[in-house]
Amino acid sequence: QVQLVESGGGLVQAGDSLRLSCAGSGRTFNTHAMGWFRQAPGKERDFVAGITASGNDVSYADSVKGRFTISRDNVKNTGSLQMTDLRGDDTAEYFCVAGYNLFDLERGRVAYWGQGTQVTVSS
Repeated sequence: QVQLVESGGGLVQAGDSLRLSCAGSGRTFNTHAMGWFRQAPGKERDFVAGITASGNDVSYADSVKGRFTISRDNVKNTGSLQMTDLRGDDTAEYFCVAGYNLFDLERGRVAYWGQGTQVTVSS
């Protein structure tokens, strides 16, 4: 079992940066791929970024490539999403997720979800 708790959301201006954090607990956190999904009002949850259990490979949605950076620290059992040059269409609830591998996460096959943190970008 893996528990995930996000933090770091908030209200920012367009062009600003924001860093989301995810604290993982459970013995197997560092054997799972982890990532981030987001859900805007009235829309489905979409894959944003993912990273393998080892941290050696990452994947991003096209809409955030070059602006967002995912990382993890397997000693501290944490993950993060550094977001830069934020835009209005980045406004959403962001969820930290964990899965059995990055391939699964990219396709929405998520094993564990956090409770979500709201990011609002005003323009």
